[in-house]
Amino acid sequence: MKLFAQFVLRLLGWNLIGHEKLVNYKKYILIVGPHTSNWDFPLGILIRKAAGLDYVKFIGKDSLFKPPIGWLFKSLGGYPVDRSKHNNQVQSLIELFNQNEKFAIVMSPEGTRKKVERFKTGFYYIAKGAKIPIIPCIFDYSLRECRYLDPIYCSENSELDILKIENIFKGIQGKNPKYNFD
Repeated sequence: MKLFAQFVLRLLGWNLIGHEKLVNYKKYILIVGPHTSNWDFPLGILIRKAAGLDYVKFIGKDSLFKPPIGWLFKSLGGYPVDRSKHNNQVQSLIELFNQNEKFAIVMSPEGTRKKVERFKTGFYYIAKGAKIPIIPCIFDYSLRECRYLDPIYCSENSELDILKIENIFKGIQGKNPKYNFD
């Protein structure tokens, strides 16, 4: 399956850069952006398989996990999140990291496919609470590249850290450029 995924990515003209270094980390949050289209999900699943990162899970809105196709998202490694309630998802995910020897999740820092002025901060506080790195991953549709960047560790200055992370994604072209993070 890994070879098939690599073949399909090559056929589509996509290159993977830097995924090999992820084996050095047992736990991390992978933030992928810009997230501007529903097509980011199947591309991400294909990239995850091609890169051999099957252990990386994802979170998604709980409506995706309901019948008739909810079983598919669960089998692909998804965890449902009820975004309508404030039921301390950050703490729940910190506990998941603390309970597992090897665990990684992928999240969209924008938290939506639409244009945003600022990133959501849940990913940051999960990483800080679990004492794990944040690894930015860029889906650059203009170059057809998926680039895994060096890890970022949370400091005592969360505002500066989040600004630094936002700057990484500025100007990167997503599938729908009108929703790019500028």
